[in-house]
Amino acid sequence: MKKIDAVRAWKDPLYRASLTPEEAAQLPEHPSGLLEIDESYLRDIAGRANTTALKCTESSYNNFRSCCP
Repeated sequence: MKKIDAVRAWKDPLYRASLTPEEAAQLPEHPSGLLEIDESYLRDIAGRANTTALKCTESSYNNFRSCCP
């Protein structure tokens, strides 16, 4: 497999899904490797407020819930 094809397969999930099983087996491992996130960390951040409102931070959300949508 050409280097350009490998990079495209890493970046483009549709292209990667179109590969035959043989082509997929030839893909080198992604250079960044696998990322494993601890489940306790995920539980910790899952309850935090997410907003894109201007001037609204987690602190302002917790103290003044009316500022954030």
